[in-house]
Amino acid sequence: MSKISVKNLVKVFGDQPQKALKMLKEGIGKEEILKKTRQAVGIYDISFDVNEGEIFVLMGLSGSGKSTLLRCLNRLIEPTGGSIIVNGDDIASASPESIRNLRRKQIGMVFQRFALFPHRTVLDNVAFGLEIQDVPLEERREKARQVLDMVGLKGWEDNMPSQLSGGMQQRVGLARALASDPEVLLMDEAFSALDPLIRRDMQEELLSLQSSLNKTIIFVTHDLDEGLKIGDRIALMKDGTIVQTGTPEEILTNPADDYVKRFIEGVDISKVLTAEGVMKAPDPVVSRKDGPRVALRRMRENGISSIFVLNRDRSMAGIVLAEDAVRAVNDHKEDLEGIIITDVPSVRPETSLIDLIPVILDSRFPVAVTREDGRMTGILVKGSVLAGMIRRGDAEDAVY
Repeated sequence: MSKISVKNLVKVFGDQPQKALKMLKEGIGKEEILKKTRQAVGIYDISFDVNEGEIFVLMGLSGSGKSTLLRCLNRLIEPTGGSIIVNGDDIASASPESIRNLRRKQIGMVFQRFALFPHRTVLDNVAFGLEIQDVPLEERREKARQVLDMVGLKGWEDNMPSQLSGGMQQRVGLARALASDPEVLLMDEAFSALDPLIRRDMQEELLSLQSSLNKTIIFVTHDLDEGLKIGDRIALMKDGTIVQTGTPEEILTNPADDYVKRFIEGVDISKVLTAEGVMKAPDPVVSRKDGPRVALRRMRENGISSIFVLNRDRSMAGIVLAEDAVRAVNDHKEDLEGIIITDVPSVRPETSLIDLIPVILDSRFPVAVTREDGRMTGILVKGSVLAGMIRRGDAEDAVY
């Protein structure tokens, strides 16, 4: 379900935006428009949806329009045209009072440069949003303490921002945004001012918090690795427009154009692609009620030397080898009991390729891909994993 729906959003900086829009519709580029009209096109014809509980990443080079777009979403920058639907209401046309209430209660924001009040303690910085909502002093301070504990800053309540490291200050900024319990969190290059190690820690912290809070987050970054790590989906921007939207895997494996290909060049694909992206369908398989003759027939029909066995609930029981099935037939057995090998490796669909490689190499069997409830969703063989490392390829004819 869409939490945010943006349609045909436009922002032109200047006193004659309609003139610039007319030229844009005629196919004239933004550089020429600036030269001829002195109107700067920030974003043009932007449309996308963000699902509830999703981390949606806006990514692009400097000047691509990602921060302008983000600030349009809470009207820190006034859009020139288009709609921004949040919870069914178009905030692009909302009154100033409605926007103020929206910022106080529904949409929080974390800035790149922390934006903390230097004269306030950590506790009072975090409680600021609740203060302007007229929440009583003790209530807002108690809430601020809870959120500080959540982001790992318990015990720092009475310190001043100048006494904190950059990473700690950004945690305060994040806590301040979370204190009013917003439904939507906007994060503008929130970690880019931090040292690399602290930045990675903050990325992990965000993902950990998201697993419990399940906020709808729109995250701006110019860092591809960061976007791939934290984003459920990514919108890649260029010259004020979105050139491709998709999951990290979709963007890496199916870049929309040469610009996207150049942007993702050099990414270690094994850290991003997952078991779900390279697995084969769990077919053929046999049921536990089937006998060795059925197992052998399906192996022969598909040119394979082993086959997975499923329980009635579609969970994995194990695997049967061709030689064991032949022996069972010769011994006149009518079921698979006694020849099912249960010690078979399995992984979750979200397991990254880099974590799959040692599992694949150490196993003499194919690897099962199973959900948390044990149901089997796919099969991994060495060929499919190697194909994935060379941007998927075609592993459909791999033999296992």
